[in-house]
Amino acid sequence: MSHVLAAVAWPYANGPRHIGHVSGFGVPSDVFSRYMRMAGHDVLMVSGTDEHGTPIQVQADAEGVTARELADRYNRVIVEDLHGLGLSYDLFTRTTTRNHYAVVQELFTALERNGYIVKRTTLGARSPSTGRTLPDRYIEGTCPICGYDSARGDQCDNCGNQLDPEQLINPRSKINGETPEFVETEHFFLDLPAFAEAIGNWLDQRENWRPNVLKFSRNLLDDLQPRAITRDLEWGVPIPLDGWRDRNDKRIYVWFDAVIGYLSASIEWARRSGEPEAWRKWWSADGDGKDALGYYFMGKDNIVFHSVIWPALLLGYSGEGDKGGDPGELGRLNLPTEVVSSEFLTMEGKKFSSSRRVVIYVRDFLERYDADALRYFIAVAGPESNDTDFTWAEFVRRNNDELVAGWGNLVNRSISLAAKNFGAIPAVSELTPEDEALLAVARTGFATVGELIGKHRQKAAIGEAMKVVAEANKYLSDQAPWKLKSEEQKPRQGTVLAVALQVVSDANTLLTPFLPHSAQKVFELLGGEGVHAPMPSIEQVDDLDGGPSYPVLTGDYTIGARWESVPLVAGTPLAAPKPVFRKLEPSVIEEELARLAG
Repeated sequence: MSHVLAAVAWPYANGPRHIGHVSGFGVPSDVFSRYMRMAGHDVLMVSGTDEHGTPIQVQADAEGVTARELADRYNRVIVEDLHGLGLSYDLFTRTTTRNHYAVVQELFTALERNGYIVKRTTLGARSPSTGRTLPDRYIEGTCPICGYDSARGDQCDNCGNQLDPEQLINPRSKINGETPEFVETEHFFLDLPAFAEAIGNWLDQRENWRPNVLKFSRNLLDDLQPRAITRDLEWGVPIPLDGWRDRNDKRIYVWFDAVIGYLSASIEWARRSGEPEAWRKWWSADGDGKDALGYYFMGKDNIVFHSVIWPALLLGYSGEGDKGGDPGELGRLNLPTEVVSSEFLTMEGKKFSSSRRVVIYVRDFLERYDADALRYFIAVAGPESNDTDFTWAEFVRRNNDELVAGWGNLVNRSISLAAKNFGAIPAVSELTPEDEALLAVARTGFATVGELIGKHRQKAAIGEAMKVVAEANKYLSDQAPWKLKSEEQKPRQGTVLAVALQVVSDANTLLTPFLPHSAQKVFELLGGEGVHAPMPSIEQVDDLDGGPSYPVLTGDYTIGARWESVPLVAGTPLAAPKPVFRKLEPSVIEEELARLAG
């Protein structure tokens, strides 16, 4: 058994999440975590809503509410959406807890003490009308290199060059169109170049990473520059240094505090579990957690934060950069085992865009369709290693031809035949080579599918599971138990149906990480009692350190199915099954495209 950390990207709390978001960070991390638990590993799956930064402050101002009120609203929306998808977080929290503030400030002070945080004077963009800082990406202008007239203040999307906002020709605010002012301001910077060698050595030891992630990460090391970790803000974690902690105009920048959330959420989980030091089993590089494994799930736009910046923070805190140093109070901390990055999901050939109405939010999707239908699409056709286009036509086809006509049909007809002819799971008489072959296919699936999930090849994994389903459907058609009607044929009919039901049970276990909602239903249709696929629950909790209460996702995942074939018990009563999946009418495509057209 291993201690496995599933560190899931933190969704930003400035609005509801759409299906493109959860295809990158949500469903893949849950499939992996569910499988690893079923295989006997001790999994800690953590995340929360990312709630600081200028974008939330800007949106709150526009809506006439405080930043905290806006974060509260969307924190609850996102918690409910992820609950609806069945994402099995041990703790899904938020970055506005006092526990999180304390952990962020602990890392900041240790990094500063070890010499990895330095003070610099730089130019900052401000809005003349509000006096507030404008983030680089909120400034547009003409690229000084290629002349593209919509370059951002941090990068030109046309030529790909990194930029600073003051380099832009005719810069303008994306918020209100005004020309920003550039003023000198003092800030703290992370000395990233001091970690280039250590990160390079660490990356050289990474094996089996997705090639695009490793190549991108190594390329970043060629031109590491010190990176600002504070901003002229009033919404964020205070800077924990004398002369700075009481200032209302300076805060730790959101990118710095969000990645620390993986650690602070683990510590919060441990404190809530009654074992305050239990988090060390997944994090301590010196103690119980030195052999723990840490997997970080996100979209490809977040690779830099997890393969370079977060490792730099961990190395600096542990005193392992070029400048050395001493570990902080938390001790030496583990670096990621793997950064599992997905590509982007587009929609009907276009990038997701709320402002352009090219979007479907998770909650809207779940109001009209089953959670497992979306989970299946993401697993079998999602952006695992390439950008993928979600189309309503393909979604309907996958649902009807694969879930309903393939898996759902196998479940329905095998249980229906057994319930009608025997009223229970029939006994096995004598197995034929055909029976043995099918049972062997199902048993082999546990090693094949499990290995693929463990290597983050979920498309291939669910494909192998569905091959077992296809073989079972072919077996039923070939054996035609409905034709075995005479008294002499009854034992053979019972054997065929018993074999089919055993493979249904095995296939259901193979599909449980992908389709937990329907897996529980199939388990119960086979006469199972209790929890097969444990689900998260939403709990309203008090802040551990006296702050406002908030909702979290959590659950007991020590119960449920194991990753193994469990023999069915002959004589277990069966009732006529209800359909597990809903067939979608072709009109769904036209209706959804009409909604997009608006």
